Amino acid sequence: MVNSSPQVLCVGEALVDRLGPLGGDPATAAPGECDDRLGGAPANVACALARLGTSVAFIGRLGRDAIGDSFLELLNDRGVDLRGLQHDDERPTRVVLVRRDASGERVFQGFAGDRGAGFADQSLDQAALDPHWPALAERARWLLIGTIPLASAPSAAALRSLLAQAERDGVRVALDVNWRPTFWDAGADPAAGPDAQALALMQPLVQQADLLKLAREEAEWLFHTSTPDQISAALPRRPDVVVTDGGDPVRWCIAGHCGAMPVLAPPQVVDTTGAGDAFTAGLLHQLVSLAPLEGQPQTLDAAGVQAVVRYAAACGALVCAGAGGIDPQPLPSRVLGFLEQV
Repeated sequence: MVNSSPQVLCVGEALVDRLGPLGGDPATAAPGECDDRLGGAPANVACALARLGTSVAFIGRLGRDAIGDSFLELLNDRGVDLRGLQHDDERPTRVVLVRRDASGERVFQGFAGDRGAGFADQSLDQAALDPHWPALAERARWLLIGTIPLASAPSAAALRSLLAQAERDGVRVALDVNWRPTFWDAGADPAAGPDAQALALMQPLVQQADLLKLAREEAEWLFHTSTPDQISAALPRRPDVVVTDGGDPVRWCIAGHCGAMPVLAPPQVVDTTGAGDAFTAGLLHQLVSLAPLEGQPQTLDAAGVQAVVRYAAACGALVCAGAGGIDPQPLPSRVLGFLEQV
């Protein structure tokens, strides 16, 4: 349980991943063949951080429905600060249809549950957040954001307001790009990159980021390179940059140190949903834990940075061993035990 003032604020979507049967289609699967799992990248990261022992708040919007009730119970059980959580009387919590191939790799292919007014996560209310920000930001070191809220006007406005307040109050911004074309256009090719409009909407987030996590293809779309030090040098804040590439080595430029390492093989692969979010949580957990006191110099050397990334990679690998993005999230003891074995 995590009960102290949050050090990380996670903003965005909380939803259900409806996992289809391996090799099957969740849209046409028979009753009982699908596996519904609570998820959504920011909610995944918040739950993983809480399990690792970092105090965290979730800022998002849920429908007043059975899924919303389940999320409320889960987040409370994990000890996540919910002062920034909103409830929507009109719009339901989103259900994402996830197709899985025989190896567990997944593709987001559409949504279920819409009653005609969209989903709760699309309507994050900026005005309702403002009174809670001072207390939430009092000890916060990081504001974790993604690009999905940009796909709808209300949530995009709320995200921009939070970014402005983070800038004013000295809260650092961690951006996990997490490009998902289905959220922008339900009929889009799941492999399609962002169009010019989406790229333009992302630019203010990228420009304000102090930590930038991207998949290799996201880096190519945004920067025409996937080399972390080149990406960092192209941005005004010279952010820390981590580039993941599926089963290929993860690369980074953090605290001025650049490197690469092979990914850590999971004990088994049941489902890769949430692995990247667990990686992000492990990274932020380590950066919070190792952050110097106010006014003290940065103490991470090259070996320390590699240890941080290795810890994050272990968190991601362990999540692949179970279904969904939240239930398999490891405790710190499990992470350390796994690292001793690999």
